This record gives sequence, C-alpha cells and structure tokens, in this order.
Amino acid sequence: MRAVLVLNAGSSSLKFALYPIDGTAGTRVAAAPAVCGQVEGIGATPEVTLVTAAGERARETVATTGSQGEQHRAALEHAFGLLVRHNPALDIAAAGHRIVHGGDHFSAPTRLDEAVLRTLDTFVPLAPLHQPHNLRAVRAVAALMPDVPQVGCFDTAFHRTQPALAQAFALPRRLSAEGIKRYGFHGLSYDYVARQLPEVIGERAKGAVVIAHLGNGASMCALREGKSVASTMGFTALEGLMMGTRSGSLDPGVMLYLMEQKGLDTKALTRLLYKESGLLGVSGISQDMRTLLASEAPEAKEAVDLFCYRIARELGSLAAAAGGLDALVFTGGIGEHAAPVREKVAAWSAWLGIAIDPAANATPAGHARRLDTAVSRVAVAVVPTDEERMIARYTAETLGL
Repeated sequence: MRAVLVLNAGSSSLKFALYPIDGTAGTRVAAAPAVCGQVEGIGATPEVTLVTAAGERARETVATTGSQGEQHRAALEHAFGLLVRHNPALDIAAAGHRIVHGGDHFSAPTRLDEAVLRTLDTFVPLAPLHQPHNLRAVRAVAALMPDVPQVGCFDTAFHRTQPALAQAFALPRRLSAEGIKRYGFHGLSYDYVARQLPEVIGERAKGAVVIAHLGNGASMCALREGKSVASTMGFTALEGLMMGTRSGSLDPGVMLYLMEQKGLDTKALTRLLYKESGLLGVSGISQDMRTLLASEAPEAKEAVDLFCYRIARELGSLAAAAGGLDALVFTGGIGEHAAPVREKVAAWSAWLGIAIDPAANATPAGHARRLDTAVSRVAVAVVPTDEERMIARYTAETLGL
C-alpha cells in the first residue's frame, strides 16, 4: 500500500493515520484512512493503539526511556513497526504534519527541511504547548525515514486572509512590527468544514458564516466567501472562548494583579491560565463537558452556562465582523456531540433569528445535518471535522502525488 502518513504530535500523545494514495483522478488520497491510531502516555508509560478500517485493533506498550524527545522518537518507531506488521507492503510516500504556528511566513502547506524547521523554531514562544512537540515529530521522522518527504500544514494559515484591522492589537507600532498580532488557530478544521458547507447549507456557504470549533480547545471563526475574516483566538491559543482548562480572554489587569498581589511568576501564570482554568477551574469538577452535563452540581451547571454564554457573546461579535449571519455551524468534539450546548447557544442567540429543531438537535452525531427550523432566519448545522483528512490532502497536493 502506497500511502501518506499523517501525524499530529502533542506533549504526551501522538496521533497517526495512513491515507492510501487513491490514484483516482482529482482525489489523490483516499477519503478515509486505512489505519489510524495514537500513542498515549509519552513521558510516563507510552502505549500505542492501532485501528484498521476493517475494525481490527492492536494495543501495545512502548519500551522507552530517556528524554521526552527520545521517547517521542521511540514511540514513532514503535508505531511505524506496528503499521508495517499490519501492512507488510507499506510504502510511505510522504508524511504530513499538523503544525500549530506558521507565523506570517507560512500561509500555505510547505515542504519541510532544516531551514524551514529553524524558522518554525522561532515560533515556539507563541505556541509553547504545541509547537515544540509538532517539530519534534518532524525531526523524528527525518531520522527514521530520511528519504520520505515531509509537509507542514499550519493551523494559522487559514486565517491569513483576515484584513489587517482584524489582526491588529492596540499596541505601540514597534511591537506590532515585531509580529504581535492576532494569528488565529484551528485553521485545518475550519478549512475542512468550509469545504463541506456548500453541500450542507447551499448558497449560504458563500455568505456570512460563523463556525464554532468546540472541544477541549475551543474557538470560533467568521467567514465570507469561505475565507476567514475574523476569529476568537489571537496571538496565542489562549484568547477567546473559555476551554477545557484554558481561561480564554481575560482582562490583562487580572494578570498584573496576580503578579503584583499574589506573587505569581511566568511559570505559575502559565500553569493557571493553560491548565487550571476554563471548565475545570469554574466547575472544580472536570474539564470534560460530558462529565459536567451529567452532573447535578451547581458548579457544573455554572461552568456549562458560562461556556455557552461566551459562545453567544462571541457570535454577536463575529456576526458584526462578517457583516451579518447567514449560517452558524458547530464542529469539534463538543460542537458535534453536546446537544445541550447547542440548545443553550441557540436560545441565547434567538435575537439573531436562530431557531433550532429539538428533534434534529438530539439526533446522534456522525454525519453533517441541518438543525434549523423553517422559521429560522439563520441556517444552523453540525458538520463533523476531519483535520487528518485535510492534512493528507494538503500533503498530496503540495508534493504532486
């Protein structure tokens, strides 16, 4: 099997998928992976899980010690060995990577070499929880499979179509010139969903559309003609909506107060804002929306309500940026599966002309579908995202496979 290997590396996990090169004119890669899986527990006791398209499953422990970089490489090597065992004639034609930050330099998928990696290293301070691990996976592949070409697919690239006003902070010009601006994230997801919209909502896909990518990381994006015009995430993946453990937008004065009055240093602030806030911080129970929705604790309800309220607030802001609202689209783990969240957001946004059908909203996830009623002035839909498929497609197109 000749295939594109897709990798999405995190600090303690590594997701992977094999997309066969289809050979059908115009498609390049298959619509679904032949094999997918992930390594979890990197830094502790890594375990790799593999699932084939036929439903076969394999789970193994990775024998590894040493630094996190060495463990990433060992985990990738083990996963690759498992892939070969399940596909003895495997021919990896290319590897495609999700890379969170491309800065202003990279507005399209790019073939990766050491010079490009050195530039991407300079963006680590802008995405400290993601970028180092994304790049570590690229270097691990280069060491294990030096002849395999690699392509970086950037979460920021989709948002480079935003007007300058939408990207600007009200800071001294010297700081803006250094690159302090709104970049936006989740671009691979937005790009994939935007490409599905004509089949789901018809001509409205060309109008003012807001996509809500709701998961442990959450953001929203306003589109016109399928292009990003504004987003809730900005300089880092911390701005905007509250998330599983991230605070979302916060008065900068709060951070000054915490530094001056509570003695928090940069490390403590980073832990607070990235790991201890959001749904987990407000509820004191869990960062998992499923757990909170099943809980009768008032703190759980408060966390869910605040999450939905912030989405409704941002929806009004993004509608202003898009010049109206023709469609609202939910995606991501929470967006696709949490019907009560969609219901609350729709109720708070009724003033925009949104009305959803309870039966359609309660339908189990798994496929794209409309939720709006006949009287709704706004099309409302759920569209499952597929970032891995987007990476495979980008990789094949960039290399001409």
